[in-house]
Amino acid sequence: MSDKCVFCGRPASAARFMIQGSGEKVALCNDCVSVVSIIANQAYLNMDDVEFGMGPGNEDSMSEEERAAFEEAMQECDDFFDEELPFDLTEAACEEAELVSQKKMTPMEITEVLNKHVIGQDKAKKTLAVAIYNHAKRLHDKSGRIKKSNIMMIGPSGSGKTLLAQTLAGVLDVPFAIVDATSLTEAGYVGDDVENILVRLIAAADGDIEKAERGIIYIDEIDKIARKGENRSITRDVSGEGVQHALLKIIEGSEVSVPVSGGRKHPHGNNVMMDTSNILFICGGAFEGLADSLEEKKKTIGFGFTSEAEVETEKTEVKDISPDMLVKYGMTPELMGRLPVIVKLDDLKESDLVRILTEPEFALTKEYQQLLAEDGVELEFKEEALQEIAKVALERHTGARGLRSIMEDMMLDIMYTVPSAEKPVRSCTITKDTVQNKVPVLRYRRIKRKESTCA
Repeated sequence: MSDKCVFCGRPASAARFMIQGSGEKVALCNDCVSVVSIIANQAYLNMDDVEFGMGPGNEDSMSEEERAAFEEAMQECDDFFDEELPFDLTEAACEEAELVSQKKMTPMEITEVLNKHVIGQDKAKKTLAVAIYNHAKRLHDKSGRIKKSNIMMIGPSGSGKTLLAQTLAGVLDVPFAIVDATSLTEAGYVGDDVENILVRLIAAADGDIEKAERGIIYIDEIDKIARKGENRSITRDVSGEGVQHALLKIIEGSEVSVPVSGGRKHPHGNNVMMDTSNILFICGGAFEGLADSLEEKKKTIGFGFTSEAEVETEKTEVKDISPDMLVKYGMTPELMGRLPVIVKLDDLKESDLVRILTEPEFALTKEYQQLLAEDGVELEFKEEALQEIAKVALERHTGARGLRSIMEDMMLDIMYTVPSAEKPVRSCTITKDTVQNKVPVLRYRRIKRKESTCA
């Protein structure tokens, strides 16, 4: 369907509904349909017996009465457009309507959507909501005062970084692409060129370059391109520091030559120029071992002795991560200067994991309940069972991502035996013993016995 009304040029996002025509790019918004209907009704009502199809170009075949009726109807149409038109058709008005449509979700409303899918991480949600809201404002800023603030998200595996990005993709009116940094290499080496991250955004915009230049890119696993070592003279770091240098101009904003079909960029290939100045970049990574340097501060002898309690206190203060810590980890200072907003995601606690199992719209417990409901079995999870599952996930240090592997292992025998049980199962209850020993509590349906009849 066309994204603009062919009559007034209003974007589809600013209209209540669009009526598709016979062509792919032919569509009318609801207001234009109403205007055309009013014009047609007034014209034909005032023309009395004028035949259908009579209009401009047929004046010579009109009688004097028909000509007068036609001119009167056309004058009423002109007056209607001049005085009673319900909206402005100017280009500025259409841009304003598009701006209002993109600003329709406030930061609090964006946060409410994120709360349905992601548990906890309130600070990260607030930061992302404000960044997305301001990104829509900056796209229509004519003064140039509003600059983009790219974001770096840091958190352990399974804390919700990728899920936050995927949830944002479903609520935005701008193209959104999620790319992985692990496959990127410096230009001229085996692997994907850095420009390929823009190919994903173009695909999300259905090939519209202008639309893609206003989108958002989430680069996952950004910590995997950290500098591999302090000594740079041994070998070229083509998948680490070299990639960071190649990302500098793209993230900051510049004209980039992008291969439309993806793959390796060739000077004489099918390349298009793309401006990344208005593209918002969000980077995410686990940065495992970021706070390990605190262990080195602990000394057992000498005047610089540091007690274990003091070291533990210093560890708790690593909630606010500075760019210097990331530079020491292996990120280049130039790249960190282009990612001014740093957000740390908190480690998930046992209570958070229990909520993740039950509260989100696509929670694991709801998924398995629906699976067994297809077999006519009611599935129930006791609170003690949910706490035990969360405890096992914490012991494995896998975060929320590890909950599925625990559930799959626990539910395997149940999903295998219940559909073909000799007695039809009515309900299945998951207890703490089920998590530990895979023994559920099953309740069966009563089978009515057929009464025997004597001949």
